[in-house]
Amino acid sequence: MEARDDAPIVGYVLTSDEQSPVSFHMVLAPGVWLQMDDVVYAAAPMPGGRPYTVWGAVDALRTAYEGTGYSSDALLAVEGRIPTRQVTVAHVRGLRTEPATMEAPLPPGTAVRLAMGREREVALGYDVMERRFPLGLDRGGHVVWGNLDFLNGVHGAHVNIAGISGVAAKTSYAVFLLYALFLHPESSQHLRTARAVIFNTKGEDLMHLDKPGAGLTGEERAMYDALGLPAAPFPDVAFWAPPRRDSWDHDMEPATVSRLEGVRVMAWSTRAFCQEGLLPYIFAEPDREGSQLELAITVATSYLRELAAQVSTTQASVKAGDTTIVTYDDLVDHLMANRDDVFGRARIAPGTQDAFLRRLHGAAGALERLVRGRLSPEQEAAHRFDLGAARVHVVDIHDLPEAGQRFVVGAVLRQLFEDKATRGQREPLLFVVLDELNKYAPRAGRSPIKEMAMEMAARGRSLGLVLIGAQQMASEVEPAVVANCSFRAAGRLDPAEAQRDTYSWLRSARSRIDLLRPGALFVSQPDISMPVLVRFPRPAWATRPDEAVETESWQDIFR
Repeated sequence: MEARDDAPIVGYVLTSDEQSPVSFHMVLAPGVWLQMDDVVYAAAPMPGGRPYTVWGAVDALRTAYEGTGYSSDALLAVEGRIPTRQVTVAHVRGLRTEPATMEAPLPPGTAVRLAMGREREVALGYDVMERRFPLGLDRGGHVVWGNLDFLNGVHGAHVNIAGISGVAAKTSYAVFLLYALFLHPESSQHLRTARAVIFNTKGEDLMHLDKPGAGLTGEERAMYDALGLPAAPFPDVAFWAPPRRDSWDHDMEPATVSRLEGVRVMAWSTRAFCQEGLLPYIFAEPDREGSQLELAITVATSYLRELAAQVSTTQASVKAGDTTIVTYDDLVDHLMANRDDVFGRARIAPGTQDAFLRRLHGAAGALERLVRGRLSPEQEAAHRFDLGAARVHVVDIHDLPEAGQRFVVGAVLRQLFEDKATRGQREPLLFVVLDELNKYAPRAGRSPIKEMAMEMAARGRSLGLVLIGAQQMASEVEPAVVANCSFRAAGRLDPAEAQRDTYSWLRSARSRIDLLRPGALFVSQPDISMPVLVRFPRPAWATRPDEAVETESWQDIFR
């Protein structure tokens, strides 16, 4: 594959700087202006006459006066009192070489050309992507493509997004990625059966994905056009929320304010809570390592499973002898009254028993709403999370206390994970968007959700489970989870956070990360050896109830 030799020359390989096979310095030609991340290439003959080409991107620029020896000489140069010449030097980091087996520095004086069209596609590896999806736009308005095979589990999977809260637009970008995956013509044809679950942890911003948003500017609509995406809301969305505190079992209402219509209520029967071993997800905080509390949780979970095995699957409650355990409070009271029977066989210290029961009692405010013992079989089925109800699912947990949020995340993820493991096949793919990943898979400590997140990161690609995780500080997330992410993105970061080893993939972009504005991130993927700055448009769907515009259905988009 020979590079074009008719593209505009933008500079020449420097003679004064040491070159390497994977990077070089260039002096810009007179009148030429380049900026960071511009893609260029240079070709030189090898022995035998065959060309050797290096494609790369500008990752550093400096401008100076030649012929000056002192800082104050710049003043004399401006006044024309000393002979000088202004020059700009760029450093180019190599992205690709052809032939790939050739690694030699370019000769000084080699012409450097601006990569456009086909050359740009080659430089960024787009020409070898069999399946791809848009990550956003670069500075010049070109589409930045991601290799779908590194997200769908063929060669890799998972995405991690980091950045300062309220500035980096982490959740917005995670949702945009889903939108691009599901609605872009090049990616959607490979993801026709895919599903997505988004855990909504902040306000009710994601409870209007199916409604068009008002106020998109012409420039923002042009970004959607450039990306090949419709400026429209998500089609085929299901919304889930916990029940209101004061709602009855036979008529539960969702605990939402800005939206009630079309929101399904999530709840678990007391029997299912015991039978499926969901107790540990109440204790998902990462502070149990090295304590007996984990043993107490295991013993209590086993005890509750034994109680559930004695009743029919059509019952919502459980029985212990002559006692019927209906509510979560009943469950706590029973464990407290029978602590010797529950913990005696494992010889768990009284202090550990007390710590277990205190936490169990402390979670009552959240769990009494979610665990119900008076549901009919039809009600239990109606309130159980159902992945088949739509292509995109928003699970709203923002109204729940911390223990309730952890419980819902753990219970839903466990259901999804077990369903995938039972099927034993990757299709249909399932994307899970989880914000505040540092809370569920923290760097230190152990918890059931953390273990599930680690297993998803390590084994999820083989099951068709793809994690799109976001957090303010990736350095606070379990390293094994982040390391297994093929795609990494970072919006604006605190400068101290950006210097941590977790962000070594940013390379020279670390010096620019604290300048990013909302709607811009650096993204890294396996096919490109350096992070690429991408911009993505403002959501075309409503993020607040006052933005929602009632309009015709968008269901035909998926057809």
